Amino acid sequence: MKKLLLILLVLSAFKVSFAQESSFGDGEWFKFKMSYSNFLKAGNATLTVKDSKLGDKDVYHVVGKGWTTGMIKWFFKVEDQYESYFDKSTLLPYKFVRNINEGGYTKDLEIEFDQVNNKAHINDKKHNKKYVFDTRPNIQDMVSTFYYLRNNLKTETMQIGDEVRVDMFFDKENYGFKLRYLGEETINTDFGKVESLKFRPYVMAGRVFKEEESLTLWVSKDKNKVPLRIKADLAVGSLRADLDAFKGLKYPFQIVVKN
Repeated sequence: MKKLLLILLVLSAFKVSFAQESSFGDGEWFKFKMSYSNFLKAGNATLTVKDSKLGDKDVYHVVGKGWTTGMIKWFFKVEDQYESYFDKSTLLPYKFVRNINEGGYTKDLEIEFDQVNNKAHINDKKHNKKYVFDTRPNIQDMVSTFYYLRNNLKTETMQIGDEVRVDMFFDKENYGFKLRYLGEETINTDFGKVESLKFRPYVMAGRVFKEEESLTLWVSKDKNKVPLRIKADLAVGSLRADLDAFKGLKYPFQIVVKN
């Protein structure tokens, strides 16, 4: 049950041409419930957006938290926190924080992004070491990617099979994220039937995910582009995350049939 929050934050089903209006704003909050192998309660995760300042810059400060619950918590405890500070206009990140404890596997990183000189300044607080890495232009972090691309989704022109690529920096490396559009689907949620857009994010196969095509993502078809559901085939078992609660949406949440 490693990297519960990573599975949520890798949700990046979005086009890269700026929309007229932002799809999110200050005060937006999501809560997700997770289940392991479709029946065992695994944990919860939240995403919170706040207006903030980083030095003299106006930024969005997003905090993502993930933790195990129930039986799984007793033999594999997870407490993860991810934070991103990104520009309110360009949505490019200036600072990223990753502080995790996953069954005793811990990391405590702070990354400062120099978007002008394309550098990532990493402070590994756990090992008391600092590094500098080259990044690609207009680099995103794992959290800011979700909001940057979600904000720029152009559903009117998308065709089944279309792929989206985004440059992301994670831990100590540049990562070329790719995602494929799979079409529309009306799904049952805790709130009722909701029209959604379905995507296939490509991930790195290995320790966590079974293969590159292990993730499937559904986001609402309305202007909010709310992540509704994620399914993942893991190296051992499977994981499912469903939207459990929300508040502060910028636009009405459209439900076809209410429960």
